[in-house]
Amino acid sequence: MTDPEIALGGLVQAALTAELGEAYAAADPLIRPSQFADYQSNVALSLARRLGRPPREVAEQVAAGLAGAAAVADAQVSGPGFINITLRDGWIAEQAAGQLADPRLGVTPAEPARRVVVDYSGPNVAKELHAGHLRATVVGDALVRVLEHLGHAVIRAAHLGDWGTQFGMLIEHALDLGEQATADQLAAGEFTAFYQAARAKFDSDPAFAARSRQRVVQLQAGEEQAMRLWRLLVDDSMEYLRRLYDRLDITLTDADMAPESFYNPMLADVCAELESKGIAVISDGALCAFPPGFTGRDGRPLPLMLRKSDGGYGYDSTDIAAIRYRLTELGATRIIYVVGSEQHQHLEMVFAVARQAGWLTGAATAEHAVVGLMTAPGGQRLRTRAGEQIKLVTLMDEAVERAEEVIKDRYDDPELRSQIAETVGIGALKYADLSVARDTSYVLDFDRMLALTGNTGPYLQYAIARIRSIFHRAGLQPEHVTGPITLTGDPERALALRLLGFATAVGDVAATAEPHKLATYLFEVASAFTTFYEQCPVLTAEGSLRASRLALAALTLRVLSAGLGLLGIPVPERM
Repeated sequence: MTDPEIALGGLVQAALTAELGEAYAAADPLIRPSQFADYQSNVALSLARRLGRPPREVAEQVAAGLAGAAAVADAQVSGPGFINITLRDGWIAEQAAGQLADPRLGVTPAEPARRVVVDYSGPNVAKELHAGHLRATVVGDALVRVLEHLGHAVIRAAHLGDWGTQFGMLIEHALDLGEQATADQLAAGEFTAFYQAARAKFDSDPAFAARSRQRVVQLQAGEEQAMRLWRLLVDDSMEYLRRLYDRLDITLTDADMAPESFYNPMLADVCAELESKGIAVISDGALCAFPPGFTGRDGRPLPLMLRKSDGGYGYDSTDIAAIRYRLTELGATRIIYVVGSEQHQHLEMVFAVARQAGWLTGAATAEHAVVGLMTAPGGQRLRTRAGEQIKLVTLMDEAVERAEEVIKDRYDDPELRSQIAETVGIGALKYADLSVARDTSYVLDFDRMLALTGNTGPYLQYAIARIRSIFHRAGLQPEHVTGPITLTGDPERALALRLLGFATAVGDVAATAEPHKLATYLFEVASAFTTFYEQCPVLTAEGSLRASRLALAALTLRVLSAGLGLLGIPVPERM
């Protein structure tokens, strides 16, 4: 099958070649959806000045070149030079049947495939994930699913904060508390309380603070007891992360953790290389890089501090080591950092240093996929009444509890009701995040995200459940339905046309790192199916009409299921 936009793009370019010559064969056909036809091409407006002719005249010539194309029923010129194109019903039906027969639903593997590192989630040892981690986690996971589906070699990288001066404080607190008590507290997920208790002692007890600083020195030197206690903190934190990621259906595993400690042995060499290349210089006793084009409010160059004046290393040096490793050792040709906007300047400086050093060259790219905030109704950051950050697990629990309240009258079996509530609640929470542009903020609204109408996870989940019920009542397996597909009315035509856009929607997500584009597409498909379902009887239709409508329902089921799967949204068998 062929996506209509891609097919029309090729037809318009062929018409340009035939009517205007080879010099115009590569012009962007500028295909857009149209309110007056199926699609619209604005190519004439973009070429008119180059040709020295009125755009409408150019449009009429191109439209004439589209006449007779197997896919085109009509091409009319309107306004200053818009070409409104209507597709043939038979062509749409033929392409939909081809999509139904294709195990990949028309999504072809990317050529060439790239090696892509996606840095996302950003967990920390001995700290719980809070509500702010949700966006970076679910957006990043959707991206890796889509990129892998397109055949790219994807390397997941959760930059685990497991190293730094705070670990001296945490290790000393663990010793005071006792190893078993520490393990019990962390196993219960009480990381915030553990960290806050350690911080309070560090701030109020000079002797404890002194021991903590000494413990940092021992840890960095690899002293046996310090390393063992550090490993205890890391292991307990990983157990917590495994449980949370599993419940959220996030594909990160232990092997995907990219801990700061991993880069620690590389830091001295990174500093030496940058210093030898003249990129890093000593400034006030510290080794710094000053990438060009970055200045503070006072106009002075901004530094990346690679080595502190006391010889220690910080986050800047770790991030520089990470990008060097990913480009030169892993061979990444694309790196995507899924993190909040507050890191934008820092990452741009890291990218600039990587270019100066000759690591980020040629076709390799590094990009910051900015994620916005989930906010309270007033637009402020989510906080508890005590002013603390809301734990991610608390958010998940509330979503599931509210989902169970929504469906409580539908199921008598409490176990089944609980299972469906978990799927609906987690799906609603993730979809609410993925359905908005990732670089914008949105208000946490459980009532809206759990609604069975509108662009919500439950609406899409319910659409899938409704299609499954059609086949259950028909006594058929949807995968055994083959058509053929014929289009007898506008609802069927609109649904089939929308289904054909699946490959383009998936490709757009990969190209732009914007999962909301796939979410928007799936909502449009579900909406088109709702209209089709209400206006086109399926099971009461007869003969070839029934077979065709069952085929459209089966194709819709597969597209919605595949699309939600790529977004990481679970789908219950029943709703």
